[in-house]
Amino acid sequence: MEDVSKEWVAVPRHYNAVTDFIDRNLAEGRADKPAFIDPHQTLTYGGLNERAARFGSALVGLGVHREQRIALVMFDTVAMPVAFWGALKAGIVPVPVNTLLAADQYRYILQDCRAVCLVVSAGLLDVLSPILDDLPDLRHVIVADGDGWRDDPKFEDLLAQSDPGFETVATIADETAFWLYSSGSTGMPKGVRHRHASLIQTADLFGKRVLGMHEDDVIYSAAKIFFAYGLGNAMSFPMAVGATTLLLPGRPTPDAVIDLMKTRQPSLFFGVPTLYTALLAHPALGSGAGSDALRLCVSAGEALPQDVGERWKARVGCDIVDGIGSTEMLHIFVSNRPDAITYGASGSPVPGYAARIVDDDGRDLGVDEIGELLVRGPSAGDGYWNQRAKSAATFAGEWTHTGDKYRQGADGLYYYCGRTDDMFKVSGNWVSPFDVESALMTHSAVLEAAVVGHPDGDGLLKPKAFVVLNDGFAADEALFTALKDHVKAASGPWKYPRWIEIRDALPKTATGKIQRFKLREAAE
Repeated sequence: MEDVSKEWVAVPRHYNAVTDFIDRNLAEGRADKPAFIDPHQTLTYGGLNERAARFGSALVGLGVHREQRIALVMFDTVAMPVAFWGALKAGIVPVPVNTLLAADQYRYILQDCRAVCLVVSAGLLDVLSPILDDLPDLRHVIVADGDGWRDDPKFEDLLAQSDPGFETVATIADETAFWLYSSGSTGMPKGVRHRHASLIQTADLFGKRVLGMHEDDVIYSAAKIFFAYGLGNAMSFPMAVGATTLLLPGRPTPDAVIDLMKTRQPSLFFGVPTLYTALLAHPALGSGAGSDALRLCVSAGEALPQDVGERWKARVGCDIVDGIGSTEMLHIFVSNRPDAITYGASGSPVPGYAARIVDDDGRDLGVDEIGELLVRGPSAGDGYWNQRAKSAATFAGEWTHTGDKYRQGADGLYYYCGRTDDMFKVSGNWVSPFDVESALMTHSAVLEAAVVGHPDGDGLLKPKAFVVLNDGFAADEALFTALKDHVKAASGPWKYPRWIEIRDALPKTATGKIQRFKLREAAE
């Protein structure tokens, strides 16, 4: 197999990611250029440099030591990059955390990572406050964009009291820089440890070389920074080229997204398939999704159905570059290219990455044979925190197991078939839930669909569909028959759903992934 390591960015052994993402922007004359814009503030690259230094100094002043973890439960405002890069500058490990969790889930993550400091947006404090006294490792709670917590100073006051000349700590390229927790689509989230060197790899190999991101771009990522996909889109990719990022603290509803697109005119938009589907159902969606500057859209999180990509292109006039990435690999590693879009396919490996499809015994499979996708590249995590067995099963030497079922077509492209745990056989043939879902979504009645294997009266698995209907359609036997016939014609007669259940909404992670395991449990 081709040696893809020659594509990797050369990083010295003694290296802190701050040098590539902050220092280089100042050296190249961007001190006064906006780096981040939220609804209330604009933060220039020079301002980010000063505030990150102040925050790093503040953490040291609070007694936080190098390599200790601090949790960031923060909305996407300019405070988030200040906290993230300030921690890296001090050699302290930031752990961005999902902002849509319940108190018990926060308790689990904060206990698991043993955070000694929590930085929390004021609007999230009510959710977290009931558990803060239950965390023996937690010594400081710093509140951003609001009043302080007990005796701890609030975020802005802490910055004002700290040293703007704080020097970047000399770290090692392979040293743990930050953690990200997996989205929990198959259970409780796992802490993935990532290195200082990984950020520049994904920013160069995908952000620059695949997307062609450049200094004049204005970026909006509906995926939040706590999500690996969003961290790259909204922070490391634009900072690597000196571009500007638009931040939206609230939920990216179709109304909010279209309003931001119209008022701020981004050139690149990053979303997930469920958001693209919801936007297509919005009557106000038009050319450029509201932005005359829009040149490219990107999708990840789950595979983009072919019909959604084609309808978006026809209505918005801009292609969606679909790819697959993971928290474990930090960002996208197999992708379409802006000048070579095949809707329905995930594309081919990103420069610097290699992919294989293997059977249950680890043997490489041939054209159109379905197996698990393995990937090799420079941004693989260092393993799961305190999960030895799961780390060994996922991070197998140079290769990382994705848990996704794929096939490689005769065209050389990779086609998503479903999660390993979601696949099932009907009459001896593999059924990909994604194929059945994609077929259902081409019917005018269907807004969203999820498919799981469900036992029939003989204990044999057959497809069961959970469907969210578009406005104006009602559930009745005639519609169910029409949907079944539609799948038979579009995807194959053995794949049609034997049962169809109408739902108001489908269970999803905060990053938009459908939680099929919850639907399987509900169907039992």
